[in-house]
Amino acid sequence: MEIKAADVMKLRQMTGAGMMDCKKALVEAEGDYTRAQEIIREKGKLVAAKRADRETTEGAVKSRVAGGKAIMIALGCETDFVSKNSEFQALADAIADAAIAALPADAEGLKAAVLADGRTVEEAITQQTGKTGEKHVLVAYALVEAPYIVSYIHALNGKLGALVGFNKEVPADLAKGVAMQVASMNPVSISAADCPAAVLEQERQVAVEKTKEEQIQKAVDAALRKAGINPAHCDSEDHIESNTAKGWLTPEQAQQAREIKKTVAEQKAANMPAQMVENIANGRVQKFLKENTLEEQGYQMGDGKTAVKDAIAAVDKEAKVVVFKRFSLAE
Repeated sequence: MEIKAADVMKLRQMTGAGMMDCKKALVEAEGDYTRAQEIIREKGKLVAAKRADRETTEGAVKSRVAGGKAIMIALGCETDFVSKNSEFQALADAIADAAIAALPADAEGLKAAVLADGRTVEEAITQQTGKTGEKHVLVAYALVEAPYIVSYIHALNGKLGALVGFNKEVPADLAKGVAMQVASMNPVSISAADCPAAVLEQERQVAVEKTKEEQIQKAVDAALRKAGINPAHCDSEDHIESNTAKGWLTPEQAQQAREIKKTVAEQKAANMPAQMVENIANGRVQKFLKENTLEEQGYQMGDGKTAVKDAIAAVDKEAKVVVFKRFSLAE
């Protein structure tokens, strides 16, 4: 049957799909709009399934603030070319508008939210996937509530954003500065008190192992020097072999170095002062918290040395950050 341009345009307005996709769907559906819409939806699902394992490190982060509530979404795609497309940006904005209107509790709730054109968020994403032939996915969604909220979206690429909630209103420049701090410095929590236990435990384990390795290495290096062997010449088996070939180590020294490294390392590991290791590891954990919790980080919009909490207190002693969220598609 003949498919007129007006029919194709009508289906395009109904689905948002490309002109050629609409024409092909109408031909396959023999002019039945309902069936044609289903064909277009199925095509989008097929494309999405085929590209399910693709990375989506491009895209757009969008936010909306309305009084004491705010949302942030990250819509991902595969290439920078698609992310800069006006239709992709419009879809991301439409999703953000739907999110602030519905305030769903989580990403699954947002997928079921209805856009202004009547489609659900999930349907719109699937259809856009089918239209571009490139994977589109709702990477992240966050809902924030606080007495005063500010958002920041990185202007250069739009792929990085942050929401920061304060317990009270603060000057706009300070609020924006703290939001930029969150975006750029990626803190793990507001303070040491609310740092996730799993993060602390992992850092503690890393600190303990690093401390033990350093103590063993110090003992080995000292033993090598006592034997008249330069530790830098035998820090690995490859170096021992290459430095022996160069004449920097005699074959006897090479073998002695291997024996020292093995025996001294075993002895030191078996007699490691537990309290010393614990004290050094605790210091490392405290350093981690100072560098990675928002309140303790050096305020980058200031001199870089004054802690964020002190920069806020200098403006308002009662003000403090109570919540933040950060998204980065690049990560």
